[in-house]
Amino acid sequence: MKKLIIVLTILLLVGCKSKKVVTEPEPEVAKIEKLGLAEISETQKSKAYELGKRVLMTCNTSKFKPFTSSEATPSVIKNTTVERLSKTCNRFRQYYGTFIDLQLVEAYRNNFENTTVFRYKALYSKKVANKELRVTMNSENKVSSIKSLDWVNSFPMN
Repeated sequence: MKKLIIVLTILLLVGCKSKKVVTEPEPEVAKIEKLGLAEISETQKSKAYELGKRVLMTCNTSKFKPFTSSEATPSVIKNTTVERLSKTCNRFRQYYGTFIDLQLVEAYRNNFENTTVFRYKALYSKKVANKELRVTMNSENKVSSIKSLDWVNSFPMN
């Protein structure tokens, strides 16, 4: 009787084992893809460069020409104030020296948000650290964000 119970238990366990269902993975649309610099229009590259440089030149001149509604989104216009820039510039001047120029290193396309992210190396007189200026342009060719970070060679793809 014990052998029968053991055999039935084994058969029951084998019979209840779930089967794997193999499904084809859906093709993914890349959320963020790296662009070749030649793929980007000169107009968009130039606009991103000029607007990014205008922000960092404030650190040298202490004068900032506010963004217009044709250059930036309302949130960028609201958050890019002389007071906030002055506070950041004081810290940057102290640590990094005088701002020299921006060097475009790479660009990425975010397909879900329909934006293009330009990664610039910000060049300063002191070579203490490498800084990055990230300028994001939306589909209307307006700045939707500007962010300064420490430079890292890899771009986070999430």
